[in-house]
Amino acid sequence: MWLGESTHTVDDKGRVSVPRRLLAGQAFDAGGRLTLVLTLGFEGCLFLFTEASFAKAIARLETQPFGGEEKRNMQRLFFSKAARVELDEKNRLSLPEKLRQLVGIEKDVAIIGVVDRAEIWPKAKWEAFDAEHAREFAQLDRVLLGGANAPEA
Repeated sequence: MWLGESTHTVDDKGRVSVPRRLLAGQAFDAGGRLTLVLTLGFEGCLFLFTEASFAKAIARLETQPFGGEEKRNMQRLFFSKAARVELDEKNRLSLPEKLRQLVGIEKDVAIIGVVDRAEIWPKAKWEAFDAEHAREFAQLDRVLLGGANAPEA
């Protein structure tokens, strides 16, 4: 489970450290490695999944090739930007240059735990998003419980 928020600096090689507390409870292999899937997310961030959570996300998608042109186009756009990545021995993750460019990551990032995934945001973009939406937290009960005034998903 991915939880919490932290800020980090991307090094000159495009690597960022993933905090140990975010990695707690993740399933490392027998060699102590963790394979993850990194892809373009929404609202200007990258999504970081474990392979298991990525498989669950895919299971919720309509991935049949005969679902129509729009679905095929969305599949192409989504999956073409996905990459398997491994943490190195120092828990650093290499962020592909193309993905960094797509969301505007230059130096400082915020890594946000969102239960089944982590999100990697350009720090300034995350701070702006957080400030803009902070007042919405009071509506959390209606969103989670599906109350009458819950915004549409």
